[in-house]
Amino acid sequence: MSQRIQLTGEIQEESAGKRLDQVLAQLFPAYSRSRLQQWLKQGDVLLDGQHCKAKFKVQGGETVTVDTELAEEVEVKPQPIELDICHQDDSILIINKPAGLVVHPAAGNLDGTLQNALLYFDPALVTVPRSGIVHRLDKETSGLLVVARTLEAHHSLVQQLQERQMHREYLAVVHTVLTGGGTIEEPIGRHPRDRLKMAVVNDGKEAITHFRIDQRFRTHSLVRVQLETGRTHQIRVHMAHRHTPLVGDPTYGGRFRMPKKVTESLKLQLHLFRRQALHAIRLELTHPASREHCSWSCPVPDDMQALIDALQEDVAEYEGH
Repeated sequence: MSQRIQLTGEIQEESAGKRLDQVLAQLFPAYSRSRLQQWLKQGDVLLDGQHCKAKFKVQGGETVTVDTELAEEVEVKPQPIELDICHQDDSILIINKPAGLVVHPAAGNLDGTLQNALLYFDPALVTVPRSGIVHRLDKETSGLLVVARTLEAHHSLVQQLQERQMHREYLAVVHTVLTGGGTIEEPIGRHPRDRLKMAVVNDGKEAITHFRIDQRFRTHSLVRVQLETGRTHQIRVHMAHRHTPLVGDPTYGGRFRMPKKVTESLKLQLHLFRRQALHAIRLELTHPASREHCSWSCPVPDDMQALIDALQEDVAEYEGH
């Protein structure tokens, strides 16, 4: 099963001098660079009606047409996995992802993922890139994700992400009592020694994180975080870089230290909490079909709420509030 794709775009004057494959990625962001490269090699891409190689330098003003077959993603199989769907219509799904669920298959997690669940829920997603997944959450991060159900919706959502028009807000519990919020603007790339980790590195990609205090406790802080960019592990890396790592973060949290003089309830919760205390609580975007501004929020999961409750009780116990 495959679907015929026909795309048309005009190269802007400011793109003059750029390689054709680079311009294609800007014109059609819903498709990966590797897919676009494949279409170029197959001869499915025409520049003013002519076949051109990927490294051809464009002049600006040309018309690009793509006429190709988009094959279904046969490597990911549907699986009956329960989904917490906050909203659904013909164009999008809004999913509340639980902690522990991987978004899409990769080494070490070949099935049992959100993508497997989506293909079972809606088999038509085989013709949408990555079954409609346009952004991701780490395995142990909970909260809201948007899924595109059509190619048009996928294109719109990817464009909103690239133009920073989609707003994502997170709640996080961090070690340390913060005195105020701020913005972290530090480039992120692969850790120079540990290739399984990300880090703030000079040659990394631009990464911007805004945060503000939601609640301040005796030994920790609850913060609201907004992403301006979407780098891998961005919040976790940025907060750890400021020496305020997320509670429970097994990768960036450092050696576990129990604060002195806290309630037994808080001690228990800190010992039990073995995932990063991070929840995608709010999502705002422009609906791909109606063009209306839409927003969704979801409750804090039970494990993280229990941690917050214990932090509040600790304040009441020791400060008499």
